[in-house]
Amino acid sequence: MPDSGAPSPVHQAELRPSGRRFAAPANLPLLQAAAAAGIAMESSCRNGTCRTCLRPLLAGRVHYRIPWPGLLPEEKQSGAWVLPCVAFPLTDVVLGDQ
Repeated sequence: MPDSGAPSPVHQAELRPSGRRFAAPANLPLLQAAAAAGIAMESSCRNGTCRTCLRPLLAGRVHYRIPWPGLLPEEKQSGAWVLPCVAFPLTDVVLGDQ
């Protein structure tokens, strides 16, 4: 995405059922935003292929800057799963805790 010079929107992310919350800037993958808030999430490759960070997306929308992250076709189509290492929030999001 081109940089317009405008500040990036900051959404809110929540992990359920733990209730942990963190700021989720639109210009950071959710995994990086969680780490910046001191919340460790499981991860390995950080490029969307290993699926270590796979979590249910309970609410909200994300987008990917890579053409096809390591989601199965049915996972991608349903929108019910997210790879936080490469998922950028478009709205506030709620993710399942692992």
